[in-house]
Amino acid sequence: MLIYETIESNGENIKLEIEVIRSRRKSVSLQIDEELNITVRAPYYVSNEEIIRFVKDRREWLSRHFKRMKLRKDERRHVALLTKEELYALAKQALDYIPKRVAYFAPKVGVTYGRVMIRNQRSRWGSCSSKGNLNYNCLLMLAPYDVIDYVVVHELCHRLQMNHSKQFWGEVERVLPEYRSAKKWLKEHGNEIMRRMTG
Repeated sequence: MLIYETIESNGENIKLEIEVIRSRRKSVSLQIDEELNITVRAPYYVSNEEIIRFVKDRREWLSRHFKRMKLRKDERRHVALLTKEELYALAKQALDYIPKRVAYFAPKVGVTYGRVMIRNQRSRWGSCSSKGNLNYNCLLMLAPYDVIDYVVVHELCHRLQMNHSKQFWGEVERVLPEYRSAKKWLKEHGNEIMRRMTG
């Protein structure tokens, strides 16, 4: 289902196309991604009228975030994108380096793990599946080594806590007492790296 909403942006009215996705969830959410795709996620039982009202009530939020994401997209056009050859080289480096760091930190965290996969993504630095398989972004090789270690440990700690609870962060801190500085670096500079992704 598609709905439409008009917002004001830089003095002009813009008609937005919003995709509605229904699922077995308990609440309604509104999201804008890096490519300016707008999505409403809603439970099956919420009516179309309620969804439209939900969007209209958040018109100011929608306008503000649309401007912000559009600015990011425009900035990305001026960033030196990585070539396929550079991405391949980064993936090769990551495949050589990151599994060794996983093997080093796993005993310190106190966990086992499955496969270690290297990917190139725009949205995630790493992930951990319920089966213990680990995925890491090859773009991590553009970050400082302490930041790479932080992401490695972060995902390994999900083997103990599949959430971001107080207990989870306690596990991260137990292994990396100074993790906050790496987390801060990633928050401040991570988007700059992600914007270099080709495609």
